[in-house]
Amino acid sequence: MTITPEATRRMTGRQGDADFFRFAEYDTLVPEAVVDVLRGRIYGAVFRGVIDEGAREEVLRRFWESPARKSRSGEVCESQGSYVGAYHYHKPTAQYLDEAAEIRGHLDSVLDVPNEPSKMFRDALGARLAEEGVTFRISQQDGREGCPLLIRHWNAPGEFALQPHDDGSQLRHPAQAGFEIQRTPAYTVAAVNMCLENGEGGRLVAWNIDPDEESKTALGLELSGSPYPVEALEGFETTKLDVRQGDIYVFDGAFVHGVDATVGDAKRTTMAWNMGFCDDRTVVSWT
Repeated sequence: MTITPEATRRMTGRQGDADFFRFAEYDTLVPEAVVDVLRGRIYGAVFRGVIDEGAREEVLRRFWESPARKSRSGEVCESQGSYVGAYHYHKPTAQYLDEAAEIRGHLDSVLDVPNEPSKMFRDALGARLAEEGVTFRISQQDGREGCPLLIRHWNAPGEFALQPHDDGSQLRHPAQAGFEIQRTPAYTVAAVNMCLENGEGGRLVAWNIDPDEESKTALGLELSGSPYPVEALEGFETTKLDVRQGDIYVFDGAFVHGVDATVGDAKRTTMAWNMGFCDDRTVVSWT
């Protein structure tokens, strides 16, 4: 990206105080902490080592051996940047739902293991939200479901394995007008990540700025949210989360965040999705 004067001026937007902009840390899965993120009470929560080791190893093995594993460009990938699942990013809603239906069998095959972590998480969070009369489900339209999760590997060269971005801007894309996920930025767009493997490096890096529309438009990122030039992020408070195999972490994805580079041949592979309230009584997830 060419850096223009507009890109280097200080961005404006929402920033959190010290009580908000932090990760609460636990050694068990605490659904109440996830609700705190969804309700905007805290930036993030990390649950250390809560993924069953046997499930982690088996899901990881099946991911790498899956014939459905592809690159972001859509080609079968044997090295960097591969995934199993479907992305909604900049696609018409019908295309995303078609791709979710097409991949579902392959994804189910990867996830069909005892103590599979995404089921554990969804069951626990669903039960907690039900106490408040809130339903937690996969996003849908016209009776068709989106993709439940992505299993993805990032290992790009350079300073960041995953460039600084936000998860909210892409939800405004006109090709998805009327899709219920477009209502979630009125609440909190939460990112869920489950670490299957991670070597040295590969930290989550977050900046204490949820850019406003003026800043996004000046950078040309109002419909993509990616990538933010590092120069535009200078001066904002950062937090860096060391991520270990077996961890689950959840955070407010509207704030700019990225993943720093892994070291050497280390692999960083996660199971992931986004979620948020689409109305006062419904939390939906998407990929």
